[in-house]
Formats: sequence, C-alpha cells, structure tokens
Amino acid sequence: MGRRNKKKPFYEKVKISDIGAEGKSIAKVDDVVVFTSLVIPGDVVDLQVTKKRKNYQQARVEKIHSFSEDRVEAFCEHFGICGGCKWQFLPYDKQLYYKQKQVTDQLARIGKLELPEMSQIIGSENETFYRNKLEFSFSNKRWLTEEEIASDDVVNTPALGFHVTGFFDKIIRIDKCWLQGGPSNEIRNFIYQYAISNNLEFFDIREQVGLLRTVIIRTSSTGEIMVVVSFFKELKEEREKLLEAVKKAFPQITSLLYVINEKGNDTITDQVIHTYSGNGHIWEEMEGIRFKIGSKSFYQTNSAQAYELYKVARDFAGLTGEEVVYDLYTGTGTIANFVAGKAKKVVGIEYVLEAIEDAKLNSEVNGITNTIFYAGDVKDLLDEVFFEKHGRPDVVITDPPRAGMHAHVVETILKAAPKKVIYVSCNPATQARDLALMSSQYNIAAVQPVDMFPHTHHVENVVLLEKK
Repeated sequence: MGRRNKKKPFYEKVKISDIGAEGKSIAKVDDVVVFTSLVIPGDVVDLQVTKKRKNYQQARVEKIHSFSEDRVEAFCEHFGICGGCKWQFLPYDKQLYYKQKQVTDQLARIGKLELPEMSQIIGSENETFYRNKLEFSFSNKRWLTEEEIASDDVVNTPALGFHVTGFFDKIIRIDKCWLQGGPSNEIRNFIYQYAISNNLEFFDIREQVGLLRTVIIRTSSTGEIMVVVSFFKELKEEREKLLEAVKKAFPQITSLLYVINEKGNDTITDQVIHTYSGNGHIWEEMEGIRFKIGSKSFYQTNSAQAYELYKVARDFAGLTGEEVVYDLYTGTGTIANFVAGKAKKVVGIEYVLEAIEDAKLNSEVNGITNTIFYAGDVKDLLDEVFFEKHGRPDVVITDPPRAGMHAHVVETILKAAPKKVIYVSCNPATQARDLALMSSQYNIAAVQPVDMFPHTHHVENVVLLEKK
C-alpha cells in the first residue's frame, strides 16, 4: 500500500470485505473503514480517498486488480452509469444475503434491539421486469461518456431516460430498461423518436426552458397501462399531435394523461392531471380485491412482492374478526382493504387527500363496509378524541415513508397501547430508531424481510411488536 496524495490517501490492492448500509461496499485499511461503490466482496482494488472523517473514509475505485469469484456479468448495457440496478454483478442469492444482513445490522447493532430468530428473506420470483411504474426524464443534452467527450466528432443529442448517479441535471438515454415489462420500452422509444422527428424541444432543467419534461409509465397485473406525459408549457398543437400519435401507436394504453408543469421541479403531485383518452386511472388486483390506481396514487412498485408483503402483515396481525385495526400511512388503502375481511373495523389515515378518496372508492367497489378513512397528518389526527370516536386500536399497522414515524406518532401509539404493532418499512435504519423508542413497552416477536427490488440494495422489512 502507498500514498499518492498527502491530503487524501491512495490505497493499493485493497480487498473489499463486506457490504453495509445503503449498499455501500466496505474495505478496512489499517483498522480504518473505507466506503466505496460498484464493487463487491472479494474484488481487489485501488482506492482514492475522496472524503476523510474521524471514524471512516469514502473513496472511489481507481482500478480493479482482480474480480471476486462471486462476480457475474451485468446484463444491462447502461450498468454503471444509470442510477439503478447497481447490484447486477452480484448473484441474486448473494443480494438476498446482504439485504438480510443489512436488516439484522440495523436492528441489532444500530438499534440495539433484542431480536428473535429472523425468518429467511422472501425473494422475488421475477428478478427483471418486476416494476409496475417508471418515470423517465427528458434532457436537451444527453450524458456523454469520457470517450465521447474526447472524440472530435461527437454529437450531443437530446435524451429520454434516467438520471446519472449523483447528477440532478444529467440524463442518460435508455434504449432498453430491464425493470418494467409490457410495452414500456416501446412506448418510451416511440415518444423519443417522435419528438426527435418533429423537432420538439427537450427540457433543460438548469435553464428552465423546453417543452417535454417527463414520461411516467404504469402497468398493472390486470393488463392495463397508464402513460402520463409532462410538458413544461402549453403548446396545444404540439401536445395534441404527440398524444394522438401515442394513442394510435399503442391502442392498448387504457389511460393516456398529461400535465402542464411550469414549476422548477418535476413533481406532479400538486399539479392538475388531464385525461387525453381512456380513464384517469388503472386497476390493480390482489386476492380478488380491486385497487384503483390514479396518476398520483402510491402503490408498491412490485405488484407480486406487494402481495407477499401484505400477506406477512396480515399473518402477523393474527386477526380473529373482533379487532379494531388502525392502518397508518394507508395510501390508497391497500393494506386496510386487504385485511378488512378478517377485522371488525379498519381505520385508515393518510396525508394525501386524493389517495384517501381512492381508498374509500376501493372499499366501495369491493363491497367492504367496515373501513373508514381520514385525510390528514397522522401526528395531528391521532389523539384521545380520535380514539374515543373510533375506538382504541387492538392492532396498529404502520407503513411510513423512508423518514420513518414522527416522534409524536410513536408517543401516541404507546399511549394507545395496542396489543400488536406491525411495522412495515422500506428503511431499516429509521425503523430501528422507531422500534428502539417503543422497546420499553413492546417486544419484537417476529422479523420478516421481503425483497421488493432485485439488483438494488433496497429492502422492505416487517416487524411484529407485541405488548409486554
């Protein structure tokens, strides 16, 4: 080992030893933990440190001397530049191993929680084409590789694709994406070619100019397809011609929508969505229960694994038909409606008003009469008055965003003192924090990781808490 930079060390021929939180690869040099990326345990590499901290360092890989015996060939031509599917070179069984290890490390080591014997992670039957929703971005200047930049004859054409890792304004053009099945690739490529052929302006997010911003494609297990095209400004003739071309080329699209988004960012949850043709929604189905999915609706992006996830939550609840269940962060009421058949009453709470309207409709179309839904912030709604009106919960199911639950929500759950709490999380770190806050009154009775996103480090985890 040697040093090339006095300020920031350079390490030669270091063996990657582990994978930690957020999928970061780990090496240890002279008892210093060094985090890096895009390598796996067993790889031997040169590392240039980019950031030094008291307890750890961050580094980029400068050279790979030898590959791990576990390494496999990445199947996507965009691997390493595109921000997704960073674990393609890791065999799927190894991916599951490190995801389960991540859950254990976060709960036991960071959360200092006492765990029962953990169930084996539930892997995804489909390792590719498993997503039901993707969002692609337009850019008037595509991402150029180092080789292209060095070339004298490179032409910087527009792009429709994904963000390059670490850059909000850099888009790599995607020809084939392995994440979403159906005609997703064909629809995206058709829109791209149409825009090029008709000289439509691609968006420049820095300069805030252009016409075409994003394309969202949603598919469902029922065979329906939703396409949402986002425009930066209203040019009626150009917009209608594009949408009509898409409609004619893909008659299987059941929901063709558009939005005029003049804001500085791409989010459309606060925008008016217009229906160009078909319905303003699609339908998903699970155990015969139908779920309405609107353009702003949250629904687990891996439909098949969502079913496995919800089955775990329902099994953990152990409902007999006599329980009052609270479903916090209910979204469009998927979990609430899924467990309603085995509960006395289900109360769902969600911040997004449109999602609550869909949740109510989902109960109505399925003939479910023992659910009630409220729109508002969970931390503001849950209080003694609310409990007196709707009954104290016997079981609480909570599926918060990545940031976890607000401390007030945790406190309110503890005051409500349900017999069971089922905590569904997409972030074991914040889940560990919240579980630690509840450990004075609850024991962890079961832990079940579920892999929703093959070839990424992300993992869902379900924890059953029982009152002491």
